Amino acid sequence: MKITRIETIPFAIDYTKPLRFASGEVRTAAHILVRVHSEDGVIGTAEAPPRPFTYGETQQSIAAVIGTVFTPGIVGLSCLDRETIHAVLNRTVGNPTAKSAIDMAVWDVIGQSLRVPVTRLLGGYTDRMRVSHMLGFTDPAQAVTEAERMRDVHGITTFKVKVGRNPIHIDIAVCRALRDQLGDAVDLYIDGNRGWTASESLRALRAMDDLDLTFAEELCPADDVLGRRWLAERSPIPLVADESVTRPGEVTRELLGGAAHAISIKTARTGFTDSQRVLFACEGLGVEVIMGNQIDGQVGTVCSAAFGSAFQSTSRRAGELSNFLDMTDDLLAEPLTIRDGMLPIRQSVGLGVEIDPEKLTRYRQDRSD
Repeated sequence: MKITRIETIPFAIDYTKPLRFASGEVRTAAHILVRVHSEDGVIGTAEAPPRPFTYGETQQSIAAVIGTVFTPGIVGLSCLDRETIHAVLNRTVGNPTAKSAIDMAVWDVIGQSLRVPVTRLLGGYTDRMRVSHMLGFTDPAQAVTEAERMRDVHGITTFKVKVGRNPIHIDIAVCRALRDQLGDAVDLYIDGNRGWTASESLRALRAMDDLDLTFAEELCPADDVLGRRWLAERSPIPLVADESVTRPGEVTRELLGGAAHAISIKTARTGFTDSQRVLFACEGLGVEVIMGNQIDGQVGTVCSAAFGSAFQSTSRRAGELSNFLDMTDDLLAEPLTIRDGMLPIRQSVGLGVEIDPEKLTRYRQDRSD
């Protein structure tokens, strides 16, 4: 399982509509396909989604740090030397999605080499995940229409609603319309992407107190230390930390500092190895977790679902696994399907990722025509 090469391929696939939220908007999945090659001819695959407005990464920076910083220290190591690989990655600060894609591709090599699905290597708890769908900034009528379509076509009954706009009554109106039109048969929670102050957040939560929201995620800025603690002490529902917990140490800081009650785990930023560390810390403290979404394509969704299904704690609640449905196309030879609100977990060896070569040729950005 010795690593011989790490390949980075930039690709871009448009979304059918922009996903808008408080910290930015995404119109195109301009991601990096990461491939770890082993001496046995096995190739592990993962996806790195740049989010410059969240982590400061771009397509160019991910390819550069992998090619010039990480690869020289990793090539020649065995994929089983995971702690040594992480020691190399962790000598460099930041770059969470670049590090995570390498980590997950390494796990894919191990799974393929051992002829075992990665989800079983991780824990193997269940063979399916219940799905939550993210609703971006829009007006009440359009939000209801999209949610009804996801419910009627795919059976999805859990929705995360992007909030954080000013004036706050716009977001309140969207949430109220969803509850009024969809009834009590759906679960709703909100995500502010750091768009409100602590006082605005509390005002909004009080105004929506009758809507039976499940969670509220990252309503105010990650560095608003006292404001976040003040809000957590007063919030009528659990607060989920997301962008503020990009590393296991930050999870500890947010929880012990009293700024959050639950944690969003995203394999796109903590891979499989650090996601395990985050999960086990949360389990030890009795803290709930949610499987989040980095607006992943189908490759990233396969990774998130493989991890989420591996453990009882991560599969307890619906995972954010459906936003690839808003893409005009994808790279997988066998596309993912969501039925009855569930995403089946692939039981092929490794991650079960097979890239369609024609689609990769069509969407890759590093070739000259």
